[in-house]
Amino acid sequence: MSDDITIFSGSAHTEFAQEMCDILGVELNPVNITRFSNDCLQVQLRANCRQRDVYIVQPLVPPVQENLVELLFMLDAARGASASHITAVIPHFSYARSDKKDAPRISIGGRLVADLLQTAGATRVITMTLHSEQVHGFFSMPVDHLTAVRELADHFKGRDLSNTVVVSPDFGYAKVASQFARLLGVEVAAGSKRRLADDKVVIDRIVGDVEGRDVIVIDDEIATGGSMIELLERLREYKVRSIAIATTHGLFTGKAVERLNAQPDVTEVVSTSTVPLTPERRPDRLSVRSVAPLFAEAVKRHHLGSSISSLFSDEVTHG
Repeated sequence: MSDDITIFSGSAHTEFAQEMCDILGVELNPVNITRFSNDCLQVQLRANCRQRDVYIVQPLVPPVQENLVELLFMLDAARGASASHITAVIPHFSYARSDKKDAPRISIGGRLVADLLQTAGATRVITMTLHSEQVHGFFSMPVDHLTAVRELADHFKGRDLSNTVVVSPDFGYAKVASQFARLLGVEVAAGSKRRLADDKVVIDRIVGDVEGRDVIVIDDEIATGGSMIELLERLREYKVRSIAIATTHGLFTGKAVERLNAQPDVTEVVSTSTVPLTPERRPDRLSVRSVAPLFAEAVKRHHLGSSISSLFSDEVTHG
């Protein structure tokens, strides 16, 4: 890489940023994050940014608000230091779940945060697996929307998948599940899901042939695991033989770890490295697939002016 690239990381996932830098062969530059006595944050970037291509790595993971403000301050600091381009590298954009006005008098948080990123100085965003496609349109700057479908599929390749079917929790994610299934050469099914007034998720039935099959459930993220457990209960009604779970963003918040560990027929849980996982937030039988190489390649291609579309379109459309 050339000398005019500069990478910083917030405190959300420094291991991910360091792995990216190791792959790119560049230094992860230091950042001073301090608090005043009134609890206000102050951020100082400890490397030259003038006329440089600056990348700031910060997933929006718990504590989301703290990490978001850190990111905004780092973007603003880079802009004030006369960076030529400022890219926010956000492996997990949690506000993508706030993508519509589905109740009176609520904020569409995904759109607001996208506006805040631009206001703070971001000229580009690199992210992965947004909760819904419409969130991409919230950003007024270019967005490289990467996918982990191929990385997750690679985890299962080389196995006997002759009795396997991929299951999406709902029809909304069935397109991605179909792409994942094509990469593995297996069939696909989907849950018929509806959300009740109290926000409880109900899955009425499974559409597709899952009776007596080995199942791989794929979803974009697992937070508390409530929807996943509901799906597993429906699958058991079809006497499936085994269940594996694959997800891009393994948040595992609330009672998720306890819930997943209590499922004896779940043979494994596969997640990517977009979210940092502390020991208490790691389910049993968890495998983590690193997507830092994919982000590093996106940074390299963007910096060199090469095409980035193949990093996501080839993985999904041509897989």
